[in-house]
Amino acid sequence: MPSPLNGTAPLAGSAAEATLGSIMRKVQWRLVPILLLMYTLAFLDRVNIGFAKTEYMADTGLTEAAYALGAGIFFVAYAFFEVPSNLLLHKVGAKFWLARIMVTWGVISALMAFAHNEWIFYGVRVLLGVAEAGLFPGVILYITYWAVAEYRSRFTGLFMMGIPLAYVLGGPVSGAFLDMHGVLGLAGWQWMFGLEGLLTVVFGVWVYFYLDSKPDDAKWLTAKEKKVLNAAIALDNEERAAAGRGHHEPWYKPLTNPRLMYIALCSFSVQICMYGFTFYLPSQVQALTGQKIGFLVGVITAIPWVVALVITRYTTLLSDKTGQRRWTAVFAYSLAVIGLTGSVLFKAEPVVAIAFLCLVAGSLVSVQPIMWTFPASILTGAAAAAGIGLINSLGNLGGFFAPNIRAAVLNAYGFVSPPKTGTLDAAQLAVNAHAQDMATYTIAGVGVIGMILFACITFVGYQGKIEPVGRKLKVTPDSPSTSAEKALA
Repeated sequence: MPSPLNGTAPLAGSAAEATLGSIMRKVQWRLVPILLLMYTLAFLDRVNIGFAKTEYMADTGLTEAAYALGAGIFFVAYAFFEVPSNLLLHKVGAKFWLARIMVTWGVISALMAFAHNEWIFYGVRVLLGVAEAGLFPGVILYITYWAVAEYRSRFTGLFMMGIPLAYVLGGPVSGAFLDMHGVLGLAGWQWMFGLEGLLTVVFGVWVYFYLDSKPDDAKWLTAKEKKVLNAAIALDNEERAAAGRGHHEPWYKPLTNPRLMYIALCSFSVQICMYGFTFYLPSQVQALTGQKIGFLVGVITAIPWVVALVITRYTTLLSDKTGQRRWTAVFAYSLAVIGLTGSVLFKAEPVVAIAFLCLVAGSLVSVQPIMWTFPASILTGAAAAAGIGLINSLGNLGGFFAPNIRAAVLNAYGFVSPPKTGTLDAAQLAVNAHAQDMATYTIAGVGVIGMILFACITFVGYQGKIEPVGRKLKVTPDSPSTSAEKALA
């Protein structure tokens, strides 16, 4: 195969792989921390309603069903705008569009401080979904501009550590804001929504001046590094185009691709489990500890997400190192089923139950970056923008169904929301506890279906194992391979 670089006497094999590895590490340290912080704020602004749930429902009079509808309706609006948002990112440039998304959703998230009734609550949640649409698939697409196949899982995994970080940092911070109840006559939930939303606006402005849309725009890469990186990305794009069997060309083709629908179904199951877990985690920790939701519960809630940081890092590294995507995903997903089941069976032992919740958090975060390597392996250009946006939009509908599935199960088993004043009698408390257990078992059942979907993924044409692009790349002698080899010697 001719060298992607038009030079002479190309070097290949381990020399080219080492050179590309050096560049990938540089790209990782420059871009991934910012992408990570972006998703941390995105996820915090998306699910901080879970921290405020008890206080917010008491102040506004929302029922459990109204809360579930408002929490989930975000994802319906989100789904409608995913594909057009990603196409616009591909057209106008990543840094402008990602910054625009952050500023818009930050402003709208802060408006939750004024959501004093259920209709304003619904309206703000819809607008928040519209505003944030495109961030996650936009970053997944953005990563394909900078990282070749064998590095994509770890890049995506580091980005998706924003989910656990939103809880590690956001749990105590949100709890502290809730403890500000009464300051300047505002409720704790008003402080939480307002301050966290404004923080996102400030960070979004900074993102515009920091990010580069593509390698050619990066002043922090040398001309030689850009040359090698562009060659590697070009080779990776050619292989993805071949794997996609032509579906990479027109942007609308992926919308009718059954292989992408299969991945969307996998994503749908993951998101049902994710949001069936995260929206209710603070209240679950509250039930286990018997504490009012505030700073202490926020700190305890952060524990599973600290564990998730570790599990995600090593799971994605394992996926990239072995090239084995399918069985790594199945293994990671199995931890969620074990964790959800164990958290119910051992709820009388709070420490043990929280340990099982740690498995759930680690599983549901780590399985997602592995899942996103599958569509990224067959799509390029505008088709990648449309296809990734489509998968995320359909998959994220799981975020709408998750709270409503739980609400339906709770209702079926006789759950009654606690009154604003007073308490429920012992018999009703027992009924409520059983209903909560059955809702958790239902979410675990969705996890079992998801495991089966990942196990069967090769039957719809996705590779269970990948071969690194770096081993096939040819690099000319005047590329940075010489310095990279000396650094590694």
